[in-house]
Amino acid sequence: MSSGPLWSPTPDDVARSQLDRFRKTTAHPDYAALHAWSVRSPDRFWRALWDFAGVVGEPGDVVVRDLDKMPGAHWFPSARVNFAENLLQRTDAATAIVYRDETGLRDALTFAQLRERVTAVAAHLRDLGVSPGDRVAAVVPNRIETVIAMLATTTLGGVWSSCSADFGASAIIDRFGQIDPVVLVGCDGYSYGGKWFDCRERLTEVAARLPSVRATIAIRNAAASHLPQTVRAFDEMLVHTAPVRDFVRLPFEAPLYILFSSGTTGAPKCIVHGIGGTLLQHRKEHLLHCNLARDQRLLFFTTCGWMMWNWLVSALATGTTICLYDGSPFHPDLGVLLRYVAEERVDHLGISPGFLSNLAKNGYSPRREHDLTSLRSILSTGSPLPEESFVWAYNEIAKVRVSSITGGTDIIGCFAGGNPIQPVYAGEIQSPALGMAIAFFDDDGRPLPRGKGELVCTRAFPSMPIGFWNDADGSRFRAAYFEHFPGIWHHGDYGEFTEHGGIIIHGRSDAVLNRGGVRIGTAEIYRQVETIPEVLECVAIGRDVGADLEIVLFVRMRAGDAFDADVERRIKTAVRTGTSPRHVPDRIIAVPDIPRTRSGKLVELAVRDVVNGRTVKNVGALANPEALEHFRDITKRF
Repeated sequence: MSSGPLWSPTPDDVARSQLDRFRKTTAHPDYAALHAWSVRSPDRFWRALWDFAGVVGEPGDVVVRDLDKMPGAHWFPSARVNFAENLLQRTDAATAIVYRDETGLRDALTFAQLRERVTAVAAHLRDLGVSPGDRVAAVVPNRIETVIAMLATTTLGGVWSSCSADFGASAIIDRFGQIDPVVLVGCDGYSYGGKWFDCRERLTEVAARLPSVRATIAIRNAAASHLPQTVRAFDEMLVHTAPVRDFVRLPFEAPLYILFSSGTTGAPKCIVHGIGGTLLQHRKEHLLHCNLARDQRLLFFTTCGWMMWNWLVSALATGTTICLYDGSPFHPDLGVLLRYVAEERVDHLGISPGFLSNLAKNGYSPRREHDLTSLRSILSTGSPLPEESFVWAYNEIAKVRVSSITGGTDIIGCFAGGNPIQPVYAGEIQSPALGMAIAFFDDDGRPLPRGKGELVCTRAFPSMPIGFWNDADGSRFRAAYFEHFPGIWHHGDYGEFTEHGGIIIHGRSDAVLNRGGVRIGTAEIYRQVETIPEVLECVAIGRDVGADLEIVLFVRMRAGDAFDADVERRIKTAVRTGTSPRHVPDRIIAVPDIPRTRSGKLVELAVRDVVNGRTVKNVGALANPEALEHFRDITKRF
C-alpha cells in the first residue's frame, strides 16, 4: 500500500460533517474514542443516534434487553415505529425521486407527490386485505412505482420482499414460495442492453404457482401495454377516494423486509429484517458515514434484488433526493451513468468495483467526458475494491472521498465503511462502523490485532436479522451465523485491520484457498490481476488434487484482446511480486464469460463446484447460468 493518504478531509470538511457534530454531542475526542464508546455502551449510543437522526416514533424507556445474548438481544422492546412514516416526513415541492433508464426516459416526483401516491396505493392494498405482517412480493425493475409500492405496503405494517425483473419463474418461486405473499407486484417487461423483455406471461405463471396470492399488479413500462385480465395495472391505483393518511406503528422488531441470500449452495435463505433495526442502521450510515444531507442527491446503481436498493430508498428519511436507474450501466455506451451524474448534479455516486474496472480497462475517462464537479463522494461495494481502482476513481472521476464499504444482505447494512472525518488510504475501507464491534478471529477464536482472519462481530446490534422465515426454533438461523464461534456473529468474510485502523477484505472465507496450510484470500490474487490491462475480470478457485489443491485462475479478456503466453507470464509475475509465490495460479485459462449473481457479484463457489464435479444447487441465483457450461467443458482438459 502507498504510504500517504489518497484523500484527506480539510478542517472545514470535518467541522461541517454530521459525524463530527454527532461526536461533539457525545463529548468524545476523536473517532476512535467514539467508536469504542459505541460498542462499549450500545444502549447509550443507539439512543443518542435515535435522537440525533430525529427518528419518528415512540422509543420507550429501554434500549436493549439481554444485550449479552447473541442471538437473543432485544432492541427498544417497548418502542413503536413505522418505516414509511420516517421516509415520508418531508412533504414539500422539492424533488424526492429522479428516475432514468437506458432508453433515455426520465421521470421525477416531488416529496408531496410521493406522499400522495403512497396514500392512494396504500388504500388499494388495504382494500385487498393487506394488514400488518402480510407479505407483498415484487418482481420489479428499479422504478418510481416500485418505491411507491414498498412505502404503501409498509405504511400498513406489511412486509415487503422483492427481486429484480430478470429473475426466471423457478428462481422467483424458490424465494416467494417460502413466504406466502398475499399480493404479487410485477411488470409488463423491461429493457436491458437495448433489448425489450416481455414479462407478462411469466407474471401470470408465477401468480398461478403462488396459491396465497389474492391479487396481481403490474407496473407498465410499455405505453398502454395490454395486461392479462387477472392482472391489475399499477397506474390505475394512483388515485383512491379514501387514501390512507395514518401510519400503522408496530414494535421495533416487527418484520419489515424479507431479503434472500444470493449464493448457489442451496435454497435461498429468507432473511427477515425488522423495522427499527433497518431504519436506525440506515440512518446511521447515511448521516454519519456517508454524510448525506437534505437536498443532496444519491445515485446507487442497483437492482431490486440487492439490499443496496433498500439502502438507497432509506435515504428519503434524510430529505435526500434518491436517483434511480434501470437498465444496463453500459448501454447505450460506457458513459450512461456518468451523464446521469452530470445532468442531475448528483452528490454521491454508488457503483461496484467491476464497473470501475470496466471503465478503466476500456480507457474511459469520466472527468474528460462529463462535468462531475457536483460529486462529494464515490461509494463502492459488492466486492473488495482494489488499490488501483481507488486511485483510478479519484483521478478519473472526481477528487473526492472514495469509500469502499462492506457488510451485506445478512445485516442490511455495513460492518465497516466511509468516514468523512478521516483520511482515505487506497485499498482500505476507512473504519469500523459505529456500533459494530467487529474483529478478525483466528481459527481458535482468538482476536487478531493484525493479520488475516475471520470477520466477526462480538456484540449484538439492532440490524441483526430477527430470524429466518419459517424457522420457528431458530435452528437454521443459529447454524448460519453462530455455530462457528458460539455466541459470536460469524460473517463469512476473510480480512484484516491495517496500521491506519482501516480494514481490508480478502474475499469470502468459504472461498479462501488453503494451499499447504497457508490461507489465501482470492481478493489478494484479484488485486494483482487487476493491473493487467487486457484482463477484464477473473475468478480463482481451488481444484482438488488428491490431498492438496491447485489454484486455477479463469480470466475474461477485454474485447479485442487475446489470451496468450505473454499475458499469462505477466499475470504470474504480477501475482508473485505483489503477493507471494504461493499465490501464483497453477493454471490460467481464458473463458468467454464468468457466472455472476443478479446483483453482479462473481460466483466463485459455483465455478469451484463445477470444476470439482459437484452439482450447483441454486442455478436460479445466477444472472447468466449458461456461463457454467464453459467450465464444465474446461474440466475435460484436466
